[in-house]
Amino acid sequence: MSNTPSERILAGSREIWEDFHVHPFVKGIADGTLSKEKFEYFMIQDYLYLLEYAKVFSIGAAKATDPVVMKAFSAYVDQIMNGELKIHKAYMQRLGIRIEDAEAAVMSQDNLSYTSYMLRIAYEGGPAEVCAAILPCAVSYEDIACAMVKADPSCADHPFYGEWIQGYADPGYHEANTALMELTDRAAADYGESQIARLIEIGQRCSRYEGGFWDMSWELRR
Repeated sequence: MSNTPSERILAGSREIWEDFHVHPFVKGIADGTLSKEKFEYFMIQDYLYLLEYAKVFSIGAAKATDPVVMKAFSAYVDQIMNGELKIHKAYMQRLGIRIEDAEAAVMSQDNLSYTSYMLRIAYEGGPAEVCAAILPCAVSYEDIACAMVKADPSCADHPFYGEWIQGYADPGYHEANTALMELTDRAAADYGESQIARLIEIGQRCSRYEGGFWDMSWELRR
């Protein structure tokens, strides 16, 4: 039985993630058949998403009273702005997308709804709620990429999508997610059952938003 708050948050969301593995967008990355047009749209929207994602961590850092949590949130902001976004920029360069055009792109309705919800959780809650909103995105991507590699190790060698798969199946990414789980447990250490139930609910709602993000990318929904 899962006992820690982070384990319970993830356990509450994993049933929702099952649909991700059979989603046509995800399967298209795995077998290399996804159209570049759809991946390009996904990358632009994901770029815009990450900018808001960084704000969620920034709010968490501002509201934290535990110096360890504050430092961790601040480090995540730096990691996103100077790490993960660089990977996106490299991919967008290969796709012929200028950074200025990506930053000027209109955020889709699905993306806006998702990020607005996370920001609302960050403003209304505390560090534990911030972690609960972040965990499903971070860990579900690892879950997806590792499942891809397990089913077909050669997918990680695909000339275009292999880099994406490798990034989220990398042991270093797993370590970062483990650290995020530990941070969640630290932030929720004094939480009672009703508060943990709320964290699980936040994780489930964000997982459903993740599902909507895959739908949006596949259908090119604006």
